[in-house]
Amino acid sequence: MALRKASAYSRRRVRPYTRKSKVKSKSYVKAVPPIKIVKYKMGNEKAYEEGKLPFVIELVSDVDVQIRDNAIEATRQYVNKKMDKSYAGQYFFHIQIYPHHIQRENKMLTGAGSDRMQTGMQKSFGKTIGRAAIVKKGKTIFLVATSTQKASQLVRRTLTVIKPKLPGTTRILSKNLATASIPLSP
Repeated sequence: MALRKASAYSRRRVRPYTRKSKVKSKSYVKAVPPIKIVKYKMGNEKAYEEGKLPFVIELVSDVDVQIRDNAIEATRQYVNKKMDKSYAGQYFFHIQIYPHHIQRENKMLTGAGSDRMQTGMQKSFGKTIGRAAIVKKGKTIFLVATSTQKASQLVRRTLTVIKPKLPGTTRILSKNLATASIPLSP
């Protein structure tokens, strides 16, 4: 069976559920599903740390939302492929969120005679089906730094394409670190 639609989880106010007991008999979550995200930092990280990539573009959440790890991985693959194809070695891409929250589902049977086999809401804790990142309003989801203005325009177009793949509403912010004044430490 396919995953439940994201709106079943994404817009709900939720308390983070991350605990897996060390004592197996006391643990509600028996097995934690693996994280689907392969990498969190891609591209030329050294150039970013040295300040050689002055154009920074961020994808920021406008609402409190849960984002599943499979949605994050799908967008990560798309952005990384576009940047690596056009500007290999001239960009840095960082995923700023981590899927800690464990999602559960109380599976229900369908078909003839299934009403005699179910417990309904009697034991509705549910089984683990995946992980999600709980993102607050104003939190940066993705950060992409590039070396040229032309590359930053490609990043903006790419982030515009992936916005529908993520739940909630997001906005794209741009910074130019070369022209921004950096305060000197006392």
